[in-house]
Formats: sequence, structure tokens, C-alpha cells
Amino acid sequence: MDRVFIDGLEVDTVIGAYDWERDIRQCLRLDLVFAWDNRAPAEQDDLSKALDYATVSERIAAFAAEARYELVETFAERLAACLMDEFGMPGLWLKVTKPGAVPSARGVGVEIRRGSL
Repeated sequence: MDRVFIDGLEVDTVIGAYDWERDIRQCLRLDLVFAWDNRAPAEQDDLSKALDYATVSERIAAFAAEARYELVETFAERLAACLMDEFGMPGLWLKVTKPGAVPSARGVGVEIRRGSL
């Protein structure tokens, strides 16, 4: 299976368990890899058959704008399910980084794999 990726996508969302985090938007950095068969789009040079990463990025931004989760884990699980369902991708890998959550670290977060990649 081929792979399509989006690296370092930054989105703002409400995320966090502390009271002060519930009233602000924070940046999450996302790295994603999607399973996708690129033969048909490449053969016909046809964007309509490709996994359009611009459209996927817009959907991720819209998801983040509406999300209000305490846990990065919940954000990752729900986003993965949303993308796989709406775009019909057979699998994905998602890394969600919350920069600045631990002062001595560049970022913390989770990585998940769902479906076949």
C-alpha cells in the first residue's frame, strides 16, 4: 500500500484537563501518514482519484476548531476515526504533539496506528 503524508500541520483547539485550559485555544502539531493506492490517480493524473491532502488538511482544521477534549489521546482517536470514515482510507498513522505542555520538553503527545498501513 502506498502512503500519503502531512507533516507538521499545526491546528488550534481546546485541549487540556486543567480549568485554565478549558477557556483557551492551544496549538497541536500533527504528523500523519495515510494508506492510499496512488496507482489510479498517477496513471490518469487525476486529482479526483487521489487523496487530496489540501482537503484532508482543511477537514482536520475544521475538526480541531470544534473539538473540546481533555486528553490528547481522545483527540487522536476521534480524529483518526473521522478521517478514515470520511475519506475511506484503509489505515493511518497519527502523531499528535502538544508543544509546551512540559516546560523542559519540546513537546509531548501520542502516536496511534489504525487500520492497515
